[in-house]
Amino acid sequence: MALLEVHNVTKDFGGLRANSDVSFSTEKGDLVGLIGPNGAGKTTLFNCISGLHQVSAGRILFAGEDITELKAHEVARRGLARTFQVYTASGDLNVAENVMVGCFMRTRSRAQAKTRAEEILALLKLQDVSDYLVSELPVAAQKRVTMATALGSDPRMLLLDEVAAGLNPSEIEEILTSIKHIHYDLGITVMLIEHVMELVMKISDRVIVLDSGQKIAEGNPGDIAKDPAVIKAYLGERYAAEHKSGLRAED
Repeated sequence: MALLEVHNVTKDFGGLRANSDVSFSTEKGDLVGLIGPNGAGKTTLFNCISGLHQVSAGRILFAGEDITELKAHEVARRGLARTFQVYTASGDLNVAENVMVGCFMRTRSRAQAKTRAEEILALLKLQDVSDYLVSELPVAAQKRVTMATALGSDPRMLLLDEVAAGLNPSEIEEILTSIKHIHYDLGITVMLIEHVMELVMKISDRVIVLDSGQKIAEGNPGDIAKDPAVIKAYLGERYAAEHKSGLRAED
């Protein structure tokens, strides 16, 4: 049985159709990339899946349960967590306390939340900054904090929204390592929106492509990089030529 099933999801905002009849599924243990040009409807789709937006049409199932009409906190309690492009942390809480906020999704015990937060911070190599305010950290570390906070809710699946945006190559490698820890060490299914193609193509088992709210392609990274519709809509001829070899699916 698929862990996440998206069936013919459509989302309208007045006269604007942000998602149109989008369908796909992910299995437990998948690591799926979601790509497409700006305005393609990627974040809107995440918002629908995570309960922030109610769909205009279609159904969403998680672990066999219909979650289409659930609120965001109800979806999170089912084990589906997400990050946001812009992380807004509480200004008077330090890094560890922000992660504990996520942990309180699963426990009312401050001691248990603190212990779990410490474990997560160690996994993402943030233990040395646990007493800092998030605003005092560089952007790359802030990105890892938002991932840590989401992990506090003990998710079965994690939706990552542009966690590599604005980072330099070495910082992107740090984020890549963190995603691998989350996926392989914790066994969490991951779906990520990303514009950093070097990351998404390297790490993804499968890639889904949106354009103008519609799914235009789905497949392994090697096939996606050669798909004429994807090259035209998003990747461009230069990317296809420079990356025609060395993609994960072609190893």
